[in-house]
Amino acid sequence: MIDQALLDILACPKCKKSVQYNDDKTGLVCNSCQLEYPIRDDIPVMLIDEATSLTNT
Repeated sequence: MIDQALLDILACPKCKKSVQYNDDKTGLVCNSCQLEYPIRDDIPVMLIDEATSLTNT
């Protein structure tokens, strides 16, 4: 689990808006960009190339 202080300062690298946990807490979601960034070994991978699109387009 990511410390709340770190989660508060993390931002989407694409749009710079805040991110939140997904439902199962395995990734961080940017609602603006509709991207999900993975969390690996309790470390958020905040790279646009590693993000998964939440849309079907």
